[in-house]
Amino acid sequence: MVKVRFIEPSGDVRDLEGAVGQSAMEIAVAAGVDGIEAQCGGALSCATCHVYVASEWADRIPTANDLEADMLGFATSEVRENSRLSCQIKLTEALDGLELEIPG
Repeated sequence: MVKVRFIEPSGDVRDLEGAVGQSAMEIAVAAGVDGIEAQCGGALSCATCHVYVASEWADRIPTANDLEADMLGFATSEVRENSRLSCQIKLTEALDGLELEIPG
């Protein structure tokens, strides 16, 4: 299992676990994490699973492809250099301990 820390907009911290191959969005939705709506269910056709990746993890996650980068333009919160769609973050053993902040 891969541990992922979600920091909700309220500041509450949710430590969750998911299986290798699952997306960060999938485990957040299953646990009812505040701020991860995932309206498209992970089909990369909305930006309602927008997160900020903690700086120490940024180089361990593959770079966003063009479609994800375009979709981030539809995010309702500020898009930053460390913005990603959590549906596109696939869990691997190398991501054990990943920290994601959910924009307010």
